[in-house]
Amino acid sequence: MWVQVRRLPGSEDLGLPAYQTADSAAVDLPAAVDSPVVIAPGAIKLIPTGLTIALPSGFEAQVRPRSGLAVKHGLSLPNTPATIDADYRGEIRVPVINHGAEPFTIERGMRVAQMLVLPVPRIVWDEVEELPGSERGGGGFGHTGT
Repeated sequence: MWVQVRRLPGSEDLGLPAYQTADSAAVDLPAAVDSPVVIAPGAIKLIPTGLTIALPSGFEAQVRPRSGLAVKHGLSLPNTPATIDADYRGEIRVPVINHGAEPFTIERGMRVAQMLVLPVPRIVWDEVEELPGSERGGGGFGHTGT
């Protein structure tokens, strides 16, 4: 699948999003910060990637935390997974939150998040008077016990 990507001026030195292994599901996104950005515990910083993309119609890109940064440093995304719609042409920017106990520094080129491109089916609502039954029914959170 081909996806058009554009590096914004000033980010030509950064690599394009890349799969880290042959079977990786997502590509890693680089930080296009001009200088180190320190994220204090509990703080959120919006990290630019220096990239814009043109997804084909019928697809979305989901931006997710990197598991290593989450486990080792408590970094995540406050809106995970974030969705990039096919018609968005602005810069991909990643809101990073520090759930850790120590400040964390984002450096230029650091892989700050991962992005997965997926098909998005279009739905048509079929309004009915009653839904068909199911084994679960209306059981909500924790209805099956621990």
